[in-house]
Amino acid sequence: MKSVLLIGLGRFGRHIATKLNQLNHQVMAVDSDEERVNAVLPYVTNAQIGDSTNWEFLDSLGVRNYDACIVAIGDDFQNSLETASLLKEMGARKVIARASTGVQEKFLLRNGADEVIYPEKQLAAWIAVRCTSDHILDYIELDKEYSIFELSVPGEWRGKTILQLDIRKKYGINILGIRKNGNLNMNVTPETVFEDQESILVLGQQKKIQKCFHI
Repeated sequence: MKSVLLIGLGRFGRHIATKLNQLNHQVMAVDSDEERVNAVLPYVTNAQIGDSTNWEFLDSLGVRNYDACIVAIGDDFQNSLETASLLKEMGARKVIARASTGVQEKFLLRNGADEVIYPEKQLAAWIAVRCTSDHILDYIELDKEYSIFELSVPGEWRGKTILQLDIRKKYGINILGIRKNGNLNMNVTPETVFEDQESILVLGQQKKIQKCFHI
């Protein structure tokens, strides 16, 4: 269980609060708008109304005690930048901030943020990759070189084992799991047989995955 300070409770912040609650983490939620604060009360451990650019208010939250501080302010970049900077000055362990443009991303990284979330950019990349093939069901970019893809099992693989196909040796990719009827099985072995109506999670270099699955 982690303790998280979440600042900014617009749509993006509310989604974060809801997910953190599902993962059983402790969340202190902060926003200057009373309605937004009231809306997330069922999903957070505690909440306060206040100005995150005010040193005294932010200091009263004890930012050093949180495992992570998330700045999810989306409608006022100046406030987001000041908040991220203040959090780092106060000794926050980890500051994660939201950006809406590449310029904002650069400023946040230079002024206190340890990591920057750029939802529009990340979603655009996901959609671009997702729509390049009907076989791609999901996609997670780990870095510029490696990714995890969820793909439909190729027709020529069905009825064969991982060992028979010799996937790792031929293509340099790893099978992480198999999903069928919504259930994910991560216990794959060389004897695992690929069947109809399955999808597979594969890890590897993007170029090798693209070559293997003709993406």
